[in-house]
Amino acid sequence: MYVCGITPYDTTHLGHASTFVWVDTVARVLEHLGLEVQVCRNITDVDDDILAQASARDVGWQALATQQTYQFEDDMRKLRVRKPSYEPLSREYITEVIFLTRALLDRDAAYERQGNVYFRSSGVTERAGLDRAEALRLDADRGGDPDDPLKDDPLDAILWRHSDSGEPAWQSPWGDGRPGWHAECAAMATAILGLSVDIHAGGEDLAFPHHAFEAAMVETATGVAPFARSWMHIGTVTRAGEKIAKSTGNLVFVRDLLEQWQPEALRLLLVDRDWRTPWDFADADLESAAARLDELFAWAARPGGDAAADNAVVTALAHDLDVPTALAVAEEAGGSAARLAGKLLGIM
Repeated sequence: MYVCGITPYDTTHLGHASTFVWVDTVARVLEHLGLEVQVCRNITDVDDDILAQASARDVGWQALATQQTYQFEDDMRKLRVRKPSYEPLSREYITEVIFLTRALLDRDAAYERQGNVYFRSSGVTERAGLDRAEALRLDADRGGDPDDPLKDDPLDAILWRHSDSGEPAWQSPWGDGRPGWHAECAAMATAILGLSVDIHAGGEDLAFPHHAFEAAMVETATGVAPFARSWMHIGTVTRAGEKIAKSTGNLVFVRDLLEQWQPEALRLLLVDRDWRTPWDFADADLESAAARLDELFAWAARPGGDAAADNAVVTALAHDLDVPTALAVAEEAGGSAARLAGKLLGIM
């Protein structure tokens, strides 16, 4: 499994937590089914948003990234999200990004302009099932730069960006610069897990342009397809109808919620739903989740077990992570079925 990790500034908000709790849950279920699971969760610590935040706070970008990564790791520990098998930092995979960029240039899938290297977007929008107008809107909203005058096409994606004085920079065949976002994940995923992965996970808002271009870059460079055999796009978390995100300024931080609520209650709130479906968070939801958690522990305290009920819990979770059905079985049967549900959901 490869999961797109944080860009370490303003962490950890509820949208982050939802993605990584779900990834941890599916890994637990797969391991219970007897599979060996390797999870790679990156840290995108070379990013223009980090540079902007570091400048606004008058701190070094590396210091900001390190501090925010520590906060994220602490929040994940409290939420019982297990450490991934691999946790690469973007800054440590510059050579791999350069290698990927050269491969794409060799295949005429990229071009260089004034120290920048761009990946040709032909076919990516169609593959994502989007019309051009929607693709341009999403690209502009989600980290793209369609107004860049150096591009052949506004949707072309940056592989390597020229760095100005004072910006982080590494040497490359195209001059001093830094990697593009999509190329960072493409390089880290393939360097660590190989040319394709079984499951690629991330928030729903990463489906386009990030995941679409990441997959296109890898498949074009390597000739191996599909890059990801399954995609897991976690439903967006909103508040008052607006996406919880740095860009909207309505962040709900895990560390603040955990000052009042048990981490297990927060984790239960995040997974007691369909993983694909967006949902709107309200403060009262945590009261309900805390009461639900107490009920789960009461069910688990019942003596005895029922092999058929245990199997029904596993079957529900193996069938597209149907947590509500698994919890309904746990409630009715109690005992070992409830304990198993709690274990697989990372609550017990």
